[in-house]
This record gives sequence, structure tokens and C-alpha cells, in this order.
Amino acid sequence: MWMIISDSHDNMAKIDKAMKIAKENDIGMIFHLGDFVSPFAVVPFLKGAHEFTGVFGNNDGDHLLLQKRSNGKILRSPHWLNVDGKHLYLMHEPYALYSAIKSQLYDFVFFGHTHRLTIKQYGKTLVINPGESCGYLTGKATCVLLEPDTYKTRVIEL
Repeated sequence: MWMIISDSHDNMAKIDKAMKIAKENDIGMIFHLGDFVSPFAVVPFLKGAHEFTGVFGNNDGDHLLLQKRSNGKILRSPHWLNVDGKHLYLMHEPYALYSAIKSQLYDFVFFGHTHRLTIKQYGKTLVINPGESCGYLTGKATCVLLEPDTYKTRVIEL
């Protein structure tokens, strides 16, 4: 099971709650789609039995220290990778969203930035924006749990 999360904006209470949910749900991989903001906000994502990959967001300040604190696991956006045989495209700002969907090269396209929860299937590609995990703009803090083999999703309120 995977966790997709974005736009945590230094809200440590929500980050800690997300990490508790990750542990309770035996999450194997966490994808953070940017806007950690401060380097201290990445530390909880690195603890536990899960793997972690993230991309930088437009509000992430000290890229060098974020890179250092994450052991190089926060990457420039967009970034594509293969995980468990699935092709993924990760980005913060959805500049290449429609190109990634239209290409049908990816099983999953994950993005953040808009703070709006989106889960939609386009052909073989499942597109997910987990909304904001901080809850600052919408008043609703969310993340998404995904079973990558079945494409089944579950929205979790933090």
C-alpha cells in the first residue's frame, strides 16, 4: 500500500498524524508531492519501515538542506520512476499534467500544488492529487492511500 501526500506546509501536527496512519496501514511507500517548506518538516517522512520519495514544490525554501535531510530522496519536479513494476510521473505544479495523461506511458500521475483533491482515471493512467495535508487553505487536510495492484484508493482526513 502507498501513501500519496502533498502540501504539508510545515504543519507538524498533520504530518505526525499522517505518519501514524502510515504505520497503522502498513504503508510500504510514501510519495510527497512538494511544499514541505522547511527542512525540519521532511524528517518524520524518513522514519519507519516505509520507503520515501518526494519532489520539490514552489514553496520549498532551502533545497540544499531539504536534499541533505532527506538523504537525496527529494527530487526536482517533474520526476518519473518505476516502483514495483508501475510507471509513475510525479510533479508538484501540474504544468505537464495533460501531456503525461495523454501519453498513456504512466500507470499513475501524482501532483500537488492546487490543494484540491483529485482522483480520476484516464485510460490506463490513474491521476491523483491528494489535496493539501496542511488544511490551511481548504480547511480539510487529506492524503490518499493507494493499492497499486488494484488501483483502489482511499481518502484519509488528517
